[in-house]
Amino acid sequence: MANESFVAEGMAPPQRILFPPENIYMDWQQRWRAGAGLHNSDNTCFLNSVLQCLTYTPPLANYLLSREHSRSCRQQGFCVMCRMENHVNTVLRSSGKVIYPSAVISVLTLIGEHFQLGMQEDAHEFLRYAIDAMQRACLSGISDLDTSSESTTIIHQIFGGFLRSRVTCSSCKVASDSYEAFLDIPLDIKAVSSVTAALTDFVKPEQLDGGNCFTCSQCNKKVAASKRFTIHRAPKVLTVCLKRFEDFTGGKIDKVVKYSNCLDLRPYMSQTDGEPLFYSLYAVLVHSGNSCHSGHYFCYTKAGNGLWYEMNDSSVDRCDISTVLQQQAYLLFYVRSPDLRGGRPSSPRIASHARAFLRQWAAGSKQVDPAGPWGLLPRTKVSCSFLQSCNASPSQSIPPRSTPFVHLWFFCLCGPPGEALGRP
Repeated sequence: MANESFVAEGMAPPQRILFPPENIYMDWQQRWRAGAGLHNSDNTCFLNSVLQCLTYTPPLANYLLSREHSRSCRQQGFCVMCRMENHVNTVLRSSGKVIYPSAVISVLTLIGEHFQLGMQEDAHEFLRYAIDAMQRACLSGISDLDTSSESTTIIHQIFGGFLRSRVTCSSCKVASDSYEAFLDIPLDIKAVSSVTAALTDFVKPEQLDGGNCFTCSQCNKKVAASKRFTIHRAPKVLTVCLKRFEDFTGGKIDKVVKYSNCLDLRPYMSQTDGEPLFYSLYAVLVHSGNSCHSGHYFCYTKAGNGLWYEMNDSSVDRCDISTVLQQQAYLLFYVRSPDLRGGRPSSPRIASHARAFLRQWAAGSKQVDPAGPWGLLPRTKVSCSFLQSCNASPSQSIPPRSTPFVHLWFFCLCGPPGEALGRP
């Protein structure tokens, strides 16, 4: 059934599906190089860095590059989806250039009426407003939708998930569940040193007692209880905000919080006994400075060619994954890895690139593309470092002059460098 992708235990299925989930492509449909840099005009680094992260979100970019939205858009006047479509197409088709993101800047106050050109704004806040605006655009002209149906837009299917809040009575042990949609997960980092530790704290039960007791419908009185949040339905793209800014003072929590290139979300799900739920890092947004009222934003993104770039306003420079993983991140963007079937990613690109790789090798070509769709390293220097970034250790490295078939086996079994999917 079409709505199977939206069914989660305890939640009502949608009455209507607004965008077919089978039309969302998680892998890049074309091998795009890094696109244009963005001019910084009047403190727009917060906007530039968010736009770059969105531009290199594979399922969103695939949809916007197809121009499917503008062909069917019925909105009169301003439509943020049409603006984003125009921006992404311009950026990715302007590699090596610098452009002014006028398609978005010109409607900044329509995205959020409190945003003012020339003022330093918070990148996370702008991201939330931008995604909310795109969600509203997808719902424009549609009425009488239930909550589950609203989550079937292309935007909510990409960025959205659902949290489950379970309150368990300490007396009768009856559990009460409620569900809440989310587009990103904010993590408290004051007492932790890694994202996985922050996620563990996020799903840790909270005790409700004293003046914060819970009214149990079974006991018919106020009782002590435990409350726990878990991720009930995982998003296709996971956005994590590390809460670096103090709520009242705006001061910054300037500490190292470790994060990896590969993340398994399964331990933080309502159902923890399923298959691993792997995500691969594709963008990191960084704030440099001492408070949310000043400083500078820039980002690192993984382009459609599998290579990492530092994107700092107008500059777009190649970098490696080790540089990416050493940043004091503010926002982390992870995309769900392809499903594993028989220990291999399901994407047909692996097979197609592998065949081309072998054909070129057999022909003795010196022009064998060392990158592949995800950046496979040259055959004399194939590295296992990407497995180490996922806390895995292969039994031995590939011999430096092994045959192409060994490389092909390693590539298909372990997944692309920097996106190691691991094995359960």
